[in-house]
Amino acid sequence: MATLYAGLDVSLELTSTCVITAEGSIVKEAKVASDPEAISSMLLALDGSYERIGLEAGPLSQWLFFGLREAGLPVCCIETRHSKAAIAAMHVKSRASSYAPCSRTVSFW
Repeated sequence: MATLYAGLDVSLELTSTCVITAEGSIVKEAKVASDPEAISSMLLALDGSYERIGLEAGPLSQWLFFGLREAGLPVCCIETRHSKAAIAAMHVKSRASSYAPCSRTVSFW
């Protein structure tokens, strides 16, 4: 069973998700409704165990944080400025359309 990390980029309607392995391989990228049930369903459908799931701080973060915790997921809330600084400091950049930098930030957090 793979160790997984996930990054969630939350907006009011949709959440962009990226799940990677401990080695940095992308497992899944998807957009789901910004709802704890929709997000947890997508994450729990993947084979592996989560080490950490990073959630960007914002207007929905408290609701999503507690909803994902209730689903048994190891979620942490990341301040937006910190995640942007960590992504900017990375030597290897991924595709512009990828949310992998967010997941990689979570894996090093």
